[in-house]
Amino acid sequence: MAGDGDKKQVLLRLSPGLWRELAAWAEDDFRSINGQIEYLLSEAVKKRKAGSGPRNSERDARQDQRSGADRE
Repeated sequence: MAGDGDKKQVLLRLSPGLWRELAAWAEDDFRSINGQIEYLLSEAVKKRKAGSGPRNSERDARQDQRSGADRE
């Protein structure tokens, strides 16, 4: 991401099928596979910060469950 200085390296294991899907998608978008993964992760983080998407409701439900468990 811009302004973050040095990029961090991570080891990521993917199934062959997922790799093929990402490779095809990256090619369609004229990106490297690494660039495509970084783009998709960046977009997911933006959506999460904006409060959109199903993950927020799932996260809220888990927090509600934890809060209830703490009271018992």
